[in-house]
Amino acid sequence: MLRVTKTENGMVKGLPAADPRITSFKGIPFAAPPVGANRWRAPQPASDWEGVRECYGFAPISVQDTPGLGDDIYCREFHVDPGTPIDEDCLYLNVWTPAKAADEKLPVLVWYFGGAFQWGYTSEMEMDGERLARRGLVVVSVNYRLGALGFMAHPELTAESPKEPCNFGSLDQKAGLNWVIRNIANFGGDPEQITIMGQSAGGASVLSQISCPENKGKIKGAIILSGMIRSPYTVDRFITPQPLNKMEENGAAFLEFLGVSSIEEARGIDAFVIREKYAKFRETHPFFSICIDGNFCPDEPMKRMLSGECLDIPIMAGNTEDEFPSIVFAKDEAELEEQAKEIFGEKAETFLRFEEAHKPCEGGFGRVPGIELTIKNAFGELDRLGKGGKQYYYRFAPFIPGEDNPGTFHSCDLWFFFETLAKCTRPYVGKHYDLARQMCNYVANFVKNGDPNGKDIDGSDMPKWEAYTNANPGEITFATEGAVPAVAKPSDFEQFLLDDMRKKILM
Repeated sequence: MLRVTKTENGMVKGLPAADPRITSFKGIPFAAPPVGANRWRAPQPASDWEGVRECYGFAPISVQDTPGLGDDIYCREFHVDPGTPIDEDCLYLNVWTPAKAADEKLPVLVWYFGGAFQWGYTSEMEMDGERLARRGLVVVSVNYRLGALGFMAHPELTAESPKEPCNFGSLDQKAGLNWVIRNIANFGGDPEQITIMGQSAGGASVLSQISCPENKGKIKGAIILSGMIRSPYTVDRFITPQPLNKMEENGAAFLEFLGVSSIEEARGIDAFVIREKYAKFRETHPFFSICIDGNFCPDEPMKRMLSGECLDIPIMAGNTEDEFPSIVFAKDEAELEEQAKEIFGEKAETFLRFEEAHKPCEGGFGRVPGIELTIKNAFGELDRLGKGGKQYYYRFAPFIPGEDNPGTFHSCDLWFFFETLAKCTRPYVGKHYDLARQMCNYVANFVKNGDPNGKDIDGSDMPKWEAYTNANPGEITFATEGAVPAVAKPSDFEQFLLDDMRKKILM
């Protein structure tokens, strides 16, 4: 097995994974530590080292709130260890490879974790790359800066570096991708066959990376899990990237909150002091996240996708059934009419005519899966424009067991896509493991071929997942009984929302 190999900065040694046919290399530096003068700066080249670096364990996670201290579902489900090391020196990546030699040219999957650009880390147990690597992929997970240290903007930073003034966490992701292109052949990977994948903010990161003109030719496919998040009713200023000047105003307010008058002073403050101050700051101010900087992010990524300005590649995207429902909040019919006029203007009467819009739900009316509509909107436009490879839509909708009866909550699908159910404390049984095997297969096939279809472990054909087009809107539902393909035309109500959403995004 390939246990020792070289990188551009020196030799690295990995360890056998739980399956000794896989080698894991953990904690490989892909950029210089973003500390001191490198804080709030685009990632800089890593330094060389002598000898063989033992890459046996995950590096410290990005500066963020200590994981595992709460009792919310995510602390119970994923963030279970408050002792996880945290450090501002965090620009490291991890590789899982099944290669026995460096010349195998296996397809590569690059993973970006989620967490609202404020939390998350590559060592989360559900994101273990081993099961995907067993299917013949080289899997790479890339860490990146978060929160105020990763996404703050400020007029001084813009003056200091006009082409890379902010979005430092996104630039970390991009630097990790470029490291993979330069180095992955030494791990048995093919730098000409790279797919990027992410979930939640990681999925939004994938969307931003495939909307970045500088990534043209580098990425052959994209998998966006629960990351194309919009509502047909409201505009979320966190989900929708804001202009640089707005984020600069927020950054100026944060420096004032820190009690300093310049970026130079702020670079001298301990990272954990910044962490504690930022936790208080975001209670009354917007989160720092991706903004439109004119270079890495020329415009809102969803707008670029709907305009056909994203990379011309196949895309697989979807959502869990219960996450982020969109609702018109109104207590009665009279308030519903007022809200409809505010949201749809002259189209309000059209909205109110649809039977679905009048069906009350908890908190309001017109409950729809906004994230599903967003994805189908994008896929429909790419098809209409003749852009991109094939697009594949999924819906994750199995029964999720547990005393809390959680439904298909945001992120619960990660256990399935990575086939890591055995690490979860929920009482999953055989049918769940069968579904996870299928979902992991679909991902691996997509990375290999730009098409999720293929064989199951016993050599039989998996359920046929048809691509999404306007003429034939194929989709697949990951249900308790397994993968269920379908062709599903939008209802009249859904089509109305799709048309209105597209118009508003492209304005």
